[in-house]
Amino acid sequence: MSFVLIIGASSDIAKNIARVYAKNGYDLYLAARKSSELEELKHDIELRSSRRVILLDFDISAYETHKKFYDSLEPKPLGVIVVSGYMAEQKKAQKEWDETVAMINVNYSGAVSILNIIAEDFEKERRGFIVGISSVAGDRGRKTNYLYGSTKAAFSAYLSGLRNRLYESGVQVLTVKPGFVATKMTQHLELPKNLTAQPEDVAQDIFDAQQNGRNVLYTKPIWFLIMLIIKHIPEFLFKKMSI
Repeated sequence: MSFVLIIGASSDIAKNIARVYAKNGYDLYLAARKSSELEELKHDIELRSSRRVILLDFDISAYETHKKFYDSLEPKPLGVIVVSGYMAEQKKAQKEWDETVAMINVNYSGAVSILNIIAEDFEKERRGFIVGISSVAGDRGRKTNYLYGSTKAAFSAYLSGLRNRLYESGVQVLTVKPGFVATKMTQHLELPKNLTAQPEDVAQDIFDAQQNGRNVLYTKPIWFLIMLIIKHIPEFLFKKMSI
């Protein structure tokens, strides 16, 4: 059996990733803070694909539990996909430190904690793949979301270094940088339709990129060009802009 571990499995993107991997012959560990809420998804996947789906309780912010959690997995997963994410409203997070800390813990520190443990195992076994869901928001700090963006920038840098480290061991590390995606996390925002991806499309893009050994994936692809332009705006102009 080839298990894939999906962390943050209750998100819209994660649920679609689970369906895509199961459809393509993988068994699943679905880890979330309240895994009982995934029972319906579990039964649906098992019915449609005949793959095994195991639900696991996991809190990405509870660092002290991470090693015991991973040690308990038998068999160990072939790959891990970290989808966990939290985006507080920028102005609220500027005033409320707890909101900033929550983003740091979920988007960066917690992800690094569990991936450090998994990377040690994958490196020793010289096999496996790691997928981390970052964001285009991490490509350049902008006043509208720089607190969230800074956590994703840190995660992207971590994944880049991890990819460099694990290359000789044959372990793939894929950094995914979605732009706008129509999910529960963004439902309060007015998003441009032509720049907004659907979760099922993002999931398929991730599967294809992972299977093809890609390093970095922008989804939708237009976001690569958008962020390339934004990153190259001179600072003396950029600081005056509202984008």
